[in-house]
Amino acid sequence: MLLLGKLTSFEFEEIYISYFFRLKQFALEYVLSEEDAENIVQDVFTALWERNEMTNINSNLIPFLFVAIKNRSINLLRHRAVMQKTANKIQEEYQLTLQVKLASLEMFDDSLFDEEDVEQIVTSVINSLPDRCREIFIKSKIEGKKQKEIAEEMNISIKTVEAQMNIAYKKIKTELKDYFPLLLFLLGS
Repeated sequence: MLLLGKLTSFEFEEIYISYFFRLKQFALEYVLSEEDAENIVQDVFTALWERNEMTNINSNLIPFLFVAIKNRSINLLRHRAVMQKTANKIQEEYQLTLQVKLASLEMFDDSLFDEEDVEQIVTSVINSLPDRCREIFIKSKIEGKKQKEIAEEMNISIKTVEAQMNIAYKKIKTELKDYFPLLLFLLGS
């Protein structure tokens, strides 16, 4: 039975050379990657050396090394399982998004963008806005004026312009809910 106490560099090197391969094989049985197994064994020996420098370790060396390898292997496998679960969840959410986009495109009505129909729908929605709201919306979205410019021109505050634009957006969004692509086009400009 080999007891581990304060080690010299020479003793540590002998232990390293004697046990490295067996410890690596033990870790490799569980972590399945030679690189991971080597890293685990290196970490255990590094920790052993650092711990040896700080205090005396009075325990059986072989069980100590194997338990340390076991614990580090468990930690690695748990970490990998969490990472894989997260990656699977992200992939699943991506697949759902793709399915929704595909279904949306498949249901998309090409006739929606007939020039006459688009003009009629947009004109109808804009005309349904309250007078002041309609005037501000037209100045902003059709004439391309800035809110400050509209406020000065109409002798109102910028806050009033913002409030009226919010009213217009809400009404347009409600009226064009069945014409989502048209809504994106209209409000995006």
